[in-house]
Amino acid sequence: MATWQVQEAKAKFSELIDTADHEGPQIITKHGKAHSVVMSIDEFNRLTPRIKDLRELLLGGPKIDDFEIERDRDCGRDIDLSDLDVSEFRGQSRKR
Repeated sequence: MATWQVQEAKAKFSELIDTADHEGPQIITKHGKAHSVVMSIDEFNRLTPRIKDLRELLLGGPKIDDFEIERDRDCGRDIDLSDLDVSEFRGQSRKR
């Protein structure tokens, strides 16, 4: 990998991108420290994971075509309400 100072990279930008395309990533330094990298789009795409769109995310999930749910046929328990006094509730209308 070649190293370029910022001033040189700005002055020779076309050469910089051509070199990155043919020789690989190029490092740009600022104040003597590595600051940035210029690389070809092919190299970038190879290194960067592809982001899926919403459709791919929804359709790419686990397949549940054969998924069957068995419902429990239990109807609950019997409750004896015969000793409940509901006379005080009869005849009252709900206030809205």
